[in-house]
Amino acid sequence: MMTEDIKIEENKAPDFILKRKSTYIWAVLALGWLFDYMFWDKVPGISIFIYLTAITVGGFLLARHQGIQPAKSIYWLLIPLVFFTVMTVVRAEPMTIFLNVVASVTILGIIARSFQGGKYWQYSFADYIKGGFMLGFESLFRQIAVFSSQPKQENAGGAPREGLRRSLAVVRGLLIALPIVLIFAAMLAEADPIFGDAFENFLDIFNIENLGEYIVRGILIWIIAYLLLGVLMHAFYKDHDAELDTEKRWLPRFLGITETIIVLASVNLLFLAFVSIQFQYFFGGETMISINGYTYAEYARRGFGELVAVAVFSLLLFVGLSFIAKREQAGHQKLFSIMGLVLFALVSVILVSSFQRLLLYESAYGFTRLRTYTHVFIFWLGALLLAVSLLELFGKQRFFALAALIAGMGFIVTLDVINVDGFIVRRNIARMAEGSGLNETYDERSYSTVVDIAYLASLSEDAVPALSKLYETSQTAQEKEVIAGSIACLAAFHENYDYPDHPRSNYTWQSFHFSRLRAHNDWKAKMASPEADVFQAFNDDVDDHFWTTYVIVDGEEIPCSGGSYGWD
Repeated sequence: MMTEDIKIEENKAPDFILKRKSTYIWAVLALGWLFDYMFWDKVPGISIFIYLTAITVGGFLLARHQGIQPAKSIYWLLIPLVFFTVMTVVRAEPMTIFLNVVASVTILGIIARSFQGGKYWQYSFADYIKGGFMLGFESLFRQIAVFSSQPKQENAGGAPREGLRRSLAVVRGLLIALPIVLIFAAMLAEADPIFGDAFENFLDIFNIENLGEYIVRGILIWIIAYLLLGVLMHAFYKDHDAELDTEKRWLPRFLGITETIIVLASVNLLFLAFVSIQFQYFFGGETMISINGYTYAEYARRGFGELVAVAVFSLLLFVGLSFIAKREQAGHQKLFSIMGLVLFALVSVILVSSFQRLLLYESAYGFTRLRTYTHVFIFWLGALLLAVSLLELFGKQRFFALAALIAGMGFIVTLDVINVDGFIVRRNIARMAEGSGLNETYDERSYSTVVDIAYLASLSEDAVPALSKLYETSQTAQEKEVIAGSIACLAAFHENYDYPDHPRSNYTWQSFHFSRLRAHNDWKAKMASPEADVFQAFNDDVDDHFWTTYVIVDGEEIPCSGGSYGWD
């Protein structure tokens, strides 16, 4: 018995030994300070790309310092990570930026969880949930456990005393240098007024009135450093994927096959009744709809969002039943798969119906951001339904989570590629060229165009290249006038920082953005061209507020704010 115990102890993996704790502390403090420097009281821009890149590079360098090699499959995650981080400084549309950040942070979380094992592609939904919970929990406590368990020999001998002497020498040197530097700085400030202003601004940093802000910022730096240290310790201290059991179930199957089939059959019958009505009324054309008292646009407006929600919940229902339903015999599995395939076939028809409604709605009222998101989402939801159907058919249900992750990333990539605001511009101008849609009104003044200039003016700088290209290729004077008015309104808001409470009035270099630069150069070129007067916006308000800015299109004054599209 004693011999067996000794062998077990000898074969036990050694505890995680941290190399030079000070390196990790200084690294995470630098990242905490970098967060403050990049984002505190600044409009985000290239700062997002820089910070996400710093975290990624810093993590890999610390792993190399620790002597830990990431799993080879981890390097594949760097491809989408680089793409999403780069797109934060390429696309300026707010939701696209937000989703790119979410995708980047998600990938970084997967890298941290699967750094040494690299089996993230085998994770089930339960593994992702458990991994996310453990990563969050250990970001709070793992660093404490690792640091407190380090061998005391690391600080043996005279190292602490020598370090203390060096620290005291640094403090004495700073105290001696401070008054000397201040004297020379004061003399230089008198010699050069520009340097004097810069020196005065530097001294303002130490103003006692800003003490509260400095305390808050200091606490924030320490919190970020502490959490990042916990994430690093979670990634480094062991291979989490070594515990991955692809056969193990986190939740036992407890729902009988009879109850499961009844649930699926009931839902399928309901969806079949709905689909039959869709074929009879919706797919039957405008005449069948008008008979029942709805216009085409009204019928389209009622429900495309609800139908997408039905499709999503149907997918969640099937995946949930797949995990909890008992299938003790081969016939049970076959019956369950058949019912699932019928469900997805009906949901696919519902998705087609939803997409048709959305197309009608867009044709009648134009494109907005939310409609564009939904437009793209329906395609990726359909692709996910197909993927889940195939995985169920071939008995690969464990990869449901991977399919959902790929579909989610694909949705974000598509938004990046199509350029949401540019897409909205192109589609709405195309509606005007086709003569479709409704005449818009604003403040009881109707104008002939179906393009809401005020809505286009509310878009980001991503819309400018599309507008400029359409202006150059437009064949009619009316189109050119509408497009020029949209460009003028966009320029009035994005270029004129003198408006009261302008959100971009505090731009710094951290706010640099390629989309913003491209739009700025485009506007400068237009102002220097012989057609500069065409892109003129007007404002009769003494205080020059943006909401009183207008352009003249077809002889009418069209406001640059107050678009009539609304949120949906």
